[in-house]
Amino acid sequence: MTMHTRSTICAAAALVSVPFLAPPQVLAQDLAAAATTQSHPQWVAQARVKPSASGNVGRKPAPPPPPTQPQLPPRVPFTAAEDAVASIPGIPTARFWVDSDTDFNNALPPRPGPWLVLSSGGEDGAFGAGLLSGLAAAGKRPDYAVITGVSTGALMAPFVFAGPHYDEALRKEYTNVTAADIFEAGKTGESFVDSWPLRDLIAKEITPQLLADVAKEHRNGRRLFVVSTDLDTERCVVWNLGEIAVHGGDAAIKLFRSVLLASASVPGGFPPVMIDVEANGKHFQEMHVDGGICGQFFVAPAALMASASDYRLPATQLYIVVNTGLERDFKVVERFAPSILTQAVGMAVKVDTRLMLDRAYILAKRSGIEFNVATIPASFNAPSQGSFDPKYMGALFQTGYALGQSTNPFGAEPPPYPRGPAPPSSHIEKTGAN
Repeated sequence: MTMHTRSTICAAAALVSVPFLAPPQVLAQDLAAAATTQSHPQWVAQARVKPSASGNVGRKPAPPPPPTQPQLPPRVPFTAAEDAVASIPGIPTARFWVDSDTDFNNALPPRPGPWLVLSSGGEDGAFGAGLLSGLAAAGKRPDYAVITGVSTGALMAPFVFAGPHYDEALRKEYTNVTAADIFEAGKTGESFVDSWPLRDLIAKEITPQLLADVAKEHRNGRRLFVVSTDLDTERCVVWNLGEIAVHGGDAAIKLFRSVLLASASVPGGFPPVMIDVEANGKHFQEMHVDGGICGQFFVAPAALMASASDYRLPATQLYIVVNTGLERDFKVVERFAPSILTQAVGMAVKVDTRLMLDRAYILAKRSGIEFNVATIPASFNAPSQGSFDPKYMGALFQTGYALGQSTNPFGAEPPPYPRGPAPPSSHIEKTGAN
């Protein structure tokens, strides 16, 4: 994977592909590689300098000065009380706190209908893109009353919401983009790598026409929600993208793009996204990061999904697309921090996703509605040359597409928990990790 030079991807550059983050277990390896390539070559070059003949014989060369970081402007201080009532200037209905049951219910569509929930998963979002395209091609994809997305799910959600005429673009987007189109090595003072390629791709992809299409569907009574995390308050935020699109104008499209970037910005790995807000006449910025911190997907506020709650989801069917594998992977973990982090985070994501599926299943049964879930088949084992390998993503897209056209694309209950020893992992081959 080339991290210093941004490669040219025909479809991504010409038609602008939907960017999406690598899964956390993949990103851990890439960030470690990025940090190494930034510092190690310079240190080696310094160490190989010969001592001078004028008294420096035998002395170790002085270590190189630490790399300078860009000076970030100081933040305007604010209180928790101020942030609790903060809103987007000019678009007060753009969002609500995920723990506000009242605001959640008020934001829902006027009529019940099927809901579509899109999970996190990075490059494995190719599965969801293929599945939804296959459903549409088979005439089995409804106009979902509500679509929600987190991370890669947030990035594909507007295109699914806007209609099947975006499916061909979705296919290209999830089979052509590479890691160099998502991030570039270079610490920012806030992160290990710079996500300017991701920001630029989002800016090209989210066009005024797309915003107009989203606004049209919102006016027709449908709803599009994506999630980001307000790191200052440790609260999750649900963004009503249809409300933002209806507002229109430069401010709306800028906010729309910023929200998508925020929902896919792994904290520490990628720079956070600063969102301008206003509270009681005071203007300040909130720090927003990946919505996956709040959960791998979003259905409803946690209190409403609790097993002790009697809340009933106002939907006719619940469809969940899980853009990540749920099977265990066996691997003799190297005694190396990135390898340990890779295995641990990968396991945590699977556990969290399964627990959330169980909670969603209980909510659906309590609500008397159909529960439907699609996950990457356990049999899928296409190799990959690294993060965002187009061949790997193309194979995964085709797997999803075939499943979407099949007789039974969705399961009626969460997939069973694995039992017994896990098969040997192919993850090292897939990510190109050491």
